Amino acid sequence: MREIFSEIRRRKLWRRIWLALTEAQAKYGLVSPEELQELSSKVEEVDLKRAQEVESQIGHDLVAELRVYAEQCPRGGGKLHMGATSMDIEDNADIIRFREALRLIKQRLAELLSILAQQIERYATLPCMGYTHLQPAEPTTLGYRLSNYAQDLLLDLRLIRFVEREFLLGKGIKGAVGSSAAFRELTGDPAGLEREVMEKLGIEAFPIASQTYPRKLDFILLCSLASLAQSLYRIASDLRHLQMLGEVMEPVGEKQVGSSAMPFKRNPTGCERTCSLCRYVSALPQVAWENASQSILERTLDDSANRRIILPEAFLAVDECLILLRKIVSGLVVNENRISENLRRWGPFAMLERVLLALVKKGHNRQEMHERLRQISMRAWKEVDQGKENPLLELLKSDEVVGKLEGLDELMKIETYLGDAPQRCLQWVRNTLRPELKE
Repeated sequence: MREIFSEIRRRKLWRRIWLALTEAQAKYGLVSPEELQELSSKVEEVDLKRAQEVESQIGHDLVAELRVYAEQCPRGGGKLHMGATSMDIEDNADIIRFREALRLIKQRLAELLSILAQQIERYATLPCMGYTHLQPAEPTTLGYRLSNYAQDLLLDLRLIRFVEREFLLGKGIKGAVGSSAAFRELTGDPAGLEREVMEKLGIEAFPIASQTYPRKLDFILLCSLASLAQSLYRIASDLRHLQMLGEVMEPVGEKQVGSSAMPFKRNPTGCERTCSLCRYVSALPQVAWENASQSILERTLDDSANRRIILPEAFLAVDECLILLRKIVSGLVVNENRISENLRRWGPFAMLERVLLALVKKGHNRQEMHERLRQISMRAWKEVDQGKENPLLELLKSDEVVGKLEGLDELMKIETYLGDAPQRCLQWVRNTLRPELKE
């Protein structure tokens, strides 16, 4: 990702677009074969030091690069940039970089989803306590919980594919205000010239553009990255909470230090880094929103400086988070003893729903039984809060109404109250996730 957004890579793309433009213009007799040969021979020879010297004098990075390229090509350099404006070069180069960056993001995301699929299958049947409102709720399975994260990420993958397919279009070659006036003067066929250049670059162009491509594109692109960041944040945040409960932990290196003061600390620093970066990415679409909204008339330049920051850094941050979570998810430390302990402690309360249903089936008033079970459970909860074993089953058996219910021991078995969670997550992985990852 750093290579894609490096300064050298950006300038090489500028030169590639200048060359594609001169190649297309050669078909109209504007550039000779000898001039093209010279321009082609120097297209990769970026001299950043020299370009920065020129830029320090003229204050324009693209023109500085243009002049250096022209200096290197005394025969053909004078034909570079004929009829073009800066954004004919820069905006198309950006789209090429964004496409390359999205391909890398999709690859990383597919890798993470593939690892999640393995972990879902591995833990599909492992019962664990489910938590709502950050309080014990009903049992689920670890695999089913992981499948919720994977489903979010699959939605993000679909969104990124859609954005890539429908929105990542270049400005094209349309000149200073998008009218193609200069190219019409030069060739008499501006549409044909643009088509030729864009085919050489391997991207399509917006049919309508001003001096730039629609800045709404940046907003949509950053929203898709922010959506992915939101999903990654949720995974990392949940893992931090689960590590606090001692159930699931991120892997820690043998010599990894958790704290400069407390030698025993085992901190979820990978997840914390992920949350930190994702929080940053979530704020970037607002800047792009402002850029798009305040691109007044054919264009203003107040988007330029921040675009050089928000777009590369959004990709870099998301890329880093995907790398982090791939490592964390592949090396998850699952403490089955603690999971089982928490189930024993809190799981019996979840079985009250099952008991309530059985009582109603026997003809009891649902509201009255709900209150009865609530009072019993509060008595049991006090015992648990004091560190004692959960006495709920014994309290139920001793109740004059609930104790008469047949099969109470069976109703209170946590491992049989998982619904279809194990089967559902396995079917989803095999029938939906894996096939989509093959696309």
